Amino acid sequence: MKKAIWIIVAILVVSIGIFVYIKFFFVFGTGVKTGQLNYLVHKGYVFKTYEGKLIQQGLTSRTPGSLESNTFEFSVTDKAVAEKLMLAGGQEVQLEYEEYLGALPWRGHSKYVVNKIIAIRDAKETIYHGTITPE
Repeated sequence: MKKAIWIIVAILVVSIGIFVYIKFFFVFGTGVKTGQLNYLVHKGYVFKTYEGKLIQQGLTSRTPGSLESNTFEFSVTDKAVAEKLMLAGGQEVQLEYEEYLGALPWRGHSKYVVNKIIAIRDAKETIYHGTITPE
């Protein structure tokens, strides 16, 4: 009987570990988004995180008969990337991100985490072109 209980406990622990890994640490997808940077803020009570919003071209409607801008809300974990983005408010930026199935408080409020800046463009010229990656 004791052996059966230990086997059940071991299976539960392994199952919970797999679930937590897939939910919070497995990179579900990667991608690139381009749009006008609306804001990037450093906020939080216990865990200070960088949170931002990108406004993409085009309009979407979540409810029939209304129009909304197409927005992309994201978190930034690297301070160097966040500081560069804070100077790019209102400009068109191209960002590379990773998508997770769940958010962690110390990683940010969003399941989308920006890890690189590909380009920052003003309306008339390219201000920055390259990649800022975590050190």
